[in-house]
Amino acid sequence: MLLNVDAHLPFKRSLVYAAYRDKLIDLVPYMSSVQQIKFISSKKEDGLLHLVYEWHGGAKIPKVARSFLSEDLLVWTEEQVWNESDFTTQWRIKTHFFTEAVYCVGKNSFLEDGSGTLIESRGELQIDPHQIKGTPQLLTAAIARIVEDSLAKQVTPNFLQMCEGIRQYLEKIRV
Repeated sequence: MLLNVDAHLPFKRSLVYAAYRDKLIDLVPYMSSVQQIKFISSKKEDGLLHLVYEWHGGAKIPKVARSFLSEDLLVWTEEQVWNESDFTTQWRIKTHFFTEAVYCVGKNSFLEDGSGTLIESRGELQIDPHQIKGTPQLLTAAIARIVEDSLAKQVTPNFLQMCEGIRQYLEKIRV
């Protein structure tokens, strides 16, 4: 499944980029399906900034899947690599449930737009049913679809809500 979502913010690219990178934890109140984001680590290397966060979602697990899935489905680690020279961030999501089965990567580009900044988020989400262990084999394809659907329903709204949070944050500080 491809993940494609764009957002436009009426602020300078450098401000939007810095807010998106540096104010992530402050944006939790704007994301309805996120309960908490924990900062894990930061490292600068070769002109890049590597950040790691642990996300705790608040979405509901579908009733049909509750007997096979745990609340760990709602926890994931996000690794980000920020490149200020081209105003991009590469990201990778590692779920804490079915870790081997879930592949989710992407890139956000912060582009100058005549009236502000366009953020293009492009990613890919794949669930490999053959890597889902501990469930009846007949159900793995259905479980893979449920996991993929659950994750996809969180990624796009979280991105848009984060952008809205950044807009409100930048309006408050009126830089």
